Amino acid sequence: MTQDQAETLALQALGWLAGNDELMPVFLGASGAALEDLKTRAGDPAFLLSVLEFLTMDDAWVIAFCDAHGLPYTAPMQAREALPGGAQTHWT
Repeated sequence: MTQDQAETLALQALGWLAGNDELMPVFLGASGAALEDLKTRAGDPAFLLSVLEFLTMDDAWVIAFCDAHGLPYTAPMQAREALPGGAQTHWT
């Protein structure tokens, strides 16, 4: 997955979160972001990485997002890894 594809997927995830009345406040609280940040930081790869890191914290969220967008369940993690700073650290 390219960085551009990852950013597009992260924007989809942000839109999905924004439409979820239960999860959006949780994301804002966990990330420290304000509603205004959603527009101003939507093009920032570091912010988009935080969206994907939040989403991938819970399998149920990943499943719901992927089902809503017709994506494989591995897509959010692949996108996360394609963004700067998102690579998984393998200790073995």
